[in-house]
Amino acid sequence: MKKLVIFDLDGTLALSKSAIDAEMSTLLGKLLAVAQVAVISGGDWPQFEKQFLSNLAQGDQFDRLYLLPTCGTKFFSYDTGQWKPVYREDLSPEDRQRIIAALDAAFEESGFKPERIWGQRIEDRGSQITMSALGQEAPLDAKHAWDPDFKKRTILKGYLDKSLPDFSVRMGGATSIDVTRQGIDKAYGIHKLRDRLGIAIDEMIFAGDALFPGGNDYAAKEAGVDSIRVRDPEETKRVIETIVSCLGGAV
Repeated sequence: MKKLVIFDLDGTLALSKSAIDAEMSTLLGKLLAVAQVAVISGGDWPQFEKQFLSNLAQGDQFDRLYLLPTCGTKFFSYDTGQWKPVYREDLSPEDRQRIIAALDAAFEESGFKPERIWGQRIEDRGSQITMSALGQEAPLDAKHAWDPDFKKRTILKGYLDKSLPDFSVRMGGATSIDVTRQGIDKAYGIHKLRDRLGIAIDEMIFAGDALFPGGNDYAAKEAGVDSIRVRDPEETKRVIETIVSCLGGAV
């Protein structure tokens, strides 16, 4: 029987940089009644608060919920009425500068520079550097049109794998690339969940939209977790309904 259900956020529980909707909030509440839940995403903690927590109905089940921002390089749990950090795997200042320079170079060499950028293109999240090709505030229609088949980011990742061989480079979201320390990815976060919660890998299930080689969800599959690739949040809702039903909950 599965005891822990793990989700990606962008593209899985919600559209890119958008809030979870009321139906998703309700379904997650039902899931928390029958299983423990974790969310691992490339977004940083402020994005989790804005996109996820502020739209999740607060109850007495937050002690069954675990949040791992920046692809598992940070871990938060709920304790005595507040969210507290368990760990964070920060990059050194020198590494952050090197990664940012490599991202800039890959963008220029690839020739994929867009005509317009909305907001910050490269964000230093301390434990992760994230490049959003169209900027952090780009509208959803522009994001979905820029790289729907991941071909552009596959080429960008190729540049980065050569220039940053000692780091993990993953594609995530609609236009983003995440860079972390080597070995610090969603698999790392899953192993931390295993050790902290005492839940075996085969008692977990993961759902995400980037479960393909090079995608930032693929590390979860590589960790041995039974994984479900979803197209969008609507498909995730049906997955949650099925899991709740299988675990004996009311859908």
